[in-house]
Amino acid sequence: MSVEVTLPELGESVVEGTIAKWLVKEGDRVERDQPLVEVTTDKVDAEIPAPEGGVVEVILAAEGETVDVGTPIARIDPAGNAAAGEQESTVEPAPPERGSTVEPAPPERGSTVEPAPPERETEAQEPVRSTPVARRMAEEAGIDLRDLRGSGVSGRIMKGDLAAPRPASAPRGRPQLEEPARSPQGEAPPPSARQPATQVFDEARARFGHYALQEGDRVIPMSPLRRIVAEHMVYSKHTSPHVGTVAEVDLNRVVQLRARHKKRFQEANGFALTYLPFIVAATVRALREFPALNASVIEDAIVEKRDIHLGIAVQADKGLVVPVVRNADRLSLSGLAAAIDDLSLRARNKRLSADELKGGSFTVSNPGRSGNLYGFAIINQPQVGILRMGEIVKRPVVREIDGNDAIVVRPIMHLALSYDHRAVDGAPANGFLHRVRELLEEGDFDV
Repeated sequence: MSVEVTLPELGESVVEGTIAKWLVKEGDRVERDQPLVEVTTDKVDAEIPAPEGGVVEVILAAEGETVDVGTPIARIDPAGNAAAGEQESTVEPAPPERGSTVEPAPPERGSTVEPAPPERETEAQEPVRSTPVARRMAEEAGIDLRDLRGSGVSGRIMKGDLAAPRPASAPRGRPQLEEPARSPQGEAPPPSARQPATQVFDEARARFGHYALQEGDRVIPMSPLRRIVAEHMVYSKHTSPHVGTVAEVDLNRVVQLRARHKKRFQEANGFALTYLPFIVAATVRALREFPALNASVIEDAIVEKRDIHLGIAVQADKGLVVPVVRNADRLSLSGLAAAIDDLSLRARNKRLSADELKGGSFTVSNPGRSGNLYGFAIINQPQVGILRMGEIVKRPVVREIDGNDAIVVRPIMHLALSYDHRAVDGAPANGFLHRVRELLEEGDFDV
């Protein structure tokens, strides 16, 4: 009996993956746990191993195809009978005898012969790009996805594309806008009365979103990972009403503390002490005091999480990944530094497991120190907040010294918080960021 190879779960909120490269072909003999295929998701690149040894009977998903978690992508015959099956499938009917011709019977007199209409199954051979949620909604509502136009990346059908009412007889492709009715005085009604909002959106995208290639332009096709990241970012912005707030942080005490201990820390641990562990340590303390930021929106409820599993955005060769530091609030500063260094190194060497990329409850993003004041990151779903670090720059600031105001030069960093306004109001969000600033300016850390 054949064994199905399915796409496994490769991280929290990862519901699909793209087949990047098959490492075997049909008819190949494989061993148990031998890598079969490389799969790309928005969080990790992974190799899917063979669940059993045997012969690859059939490959069900082509390279470049996006499939849902749990979808069969191949079948393995443990008994190794694939070759016999291939021989049976290649048997062709004997050709007609030499000199004989077979012609179709002529039509009856007076009858009209029309070409048969193209069957719908032929068109269905090309898959419709859609999200898993949209496919499930379409199945429940009895809607054919080929009758819809997607508003997502590359025309991908999103959940919102099914929510808008559409006429049953609507043709496929871009909806045709009817000429609006005019009043007796010849005036057109207001835009809200002329056409649905979805049609206005489609028309605007066609008018303003089109670009004609010019001589010298370089066209760079999106990689599977880039497409998935793009779709995840669009989904996050579409799902969460993002709000941003910024704090200016004086890191004078943190800089002095690091300078005193960095040589000893390097000798004791074998890696450098950066500023990131200090930011993470302050973040997890503040999350314990403001649990509204350590949460997720699940349907019509807000779930505040007991454990603080902090995601650290890391730039790898193929794009951004977010490994997770488990129970970050239980680790010392040195423990956080060691965990971050280990995850970052293995992320760049593509040695992270799927379990290390799921379960995050909040994210800290460190884009580096090259020329940025601050920026608002997009929330990593299903979390409700992300904190983005800016660069550290020496700036003149006013401080009170011995009862008098004085202008001094201090190392300043801007921290930008993006939060989901469905779950978090301005007061707790600003309170959380203010607490992170207080902890960093106090500089009370055990190194």
